[in-house]
Amino acid sequence: MKGNLNPLVDRYLIDGCMRCKYGGTPQCKVRNWTQELQELRQIVLQTGLTEEIKWGVPVYTLNGKNIVNVSALKESANIGFFKGAILKDPHKLLEQQGSIQSARLIRFTDVQRIRELSDVLKSYVMEAIAVEESGQQVETVRNPEPVPEELETAFEEDAAFKKAFYALTPGRQRGYIIHFSQPKQSATRLGRIEKYRQRILDGLGLHDR
Repeated sequence: MKGNLNPLVDRYLIDGCMRCKYGGTPQCKVRNWTQELQELRQIVLQTGLTEEIKWGVPVYTLNGKNIVNVSALKESANIGFFKGAILKDPHKLLEQQGSIQSARLIRFTDVQRIRELSDVLKSYVMEAIAVEESGQQVETVRNPEPVPEELETAFEEDAAFKKAFYALTPGRQRGYIIHFSQPKQSATRLGRIEKYRQRILDGLGLHDR
């Protein structure tokens, strides 16, 4: 069973989410990824989910529950999984976005890559549906440590570093965040981040040997 096309999503692909001043203009980030977003949309619709617009972007639901979304960032088109943290991710495609604990996304920068992974993506969506139907919930850490600005900047400058950091266990992430946040001077915080950059890329925690 295929889901029905929602005309509001057609409008999104033309005007974007309309949440910033570039909505409906050639500068809108959605305009950069129209083909990729359309391709992701078609894959998700094949799973029978209901297509809606929430927070200005396409969201695909099951009995009113959010399963996945399709959206654009400046540097990529993305498919996001609301409970991605508990998906098996056998192909190691999912990545955490910022400090959001439960959600995961997959980034794309060309249509061909999406087409190559079409069956894989569909299987991820079907697993996400099964997770929702089973009633599973994502276990989250209460009051997570805020990510220091210097670390967020390092993530923006190095996607591989960001991916490696969020591939660490929550405990290892927390250990690094506390360690990086301790110094009062920004330069000292930056120095600590650089000191431990390679350990993070190697998948090691602060005190791992």
